Amino acid sequence: MKVILKQDVKGTGKKGDLVEVSDGYARNFLLKKGLAEIATASGINEITQRRVAEEYHRAEYIKAQKELASKLQGQEVTVAIKAGENGRVFGSVTTAHIASALSAAGYDIDKKKISLKENIKNVGDFEAEVRLMEGVISKIKVKVVAE
Repeated sequence: MKVILKQDVKGTGKKGDLVEVSDGYARNFLLKKGLAEIATASGINEITQRRVAEEYHRAEYIKAQKELASKLQGQEVTVAIKAGENGRVFGSVTTAHIASALSAAGYDIDKKKISLKENIKNVGDFEAEVRLMEGVISKIKVKVVAE
């Protein structure tokens, strides 16, 4: 019997999958507990339409992230922070400082997506990576100046 799963079922499939199971398993377990519904032509059509829409939205999201990465590539942001007279920063420059500088420049980037190669504890120019998603990375320049 073919059924459409309404929830993830361990060993059978994930939510929205069309699976072939034995009649007894379908009637006595999946249908009785509300984990699945019998596959009809309209149900199968709905699944395919949903998958097509999900693929389209995912492709649009990836395209938007790649465009943002190309805009960010090589951007320079300035972070003003308190520092001593020899250029030593009080504390260190964090990804939150860089994220706020990027938002001031018009880019809404989460601080968790920014990574630094080393801790920034001096005034000067540094590089940071912005990982927007798997395989989409931009390098930006961070200019640290004393307040």
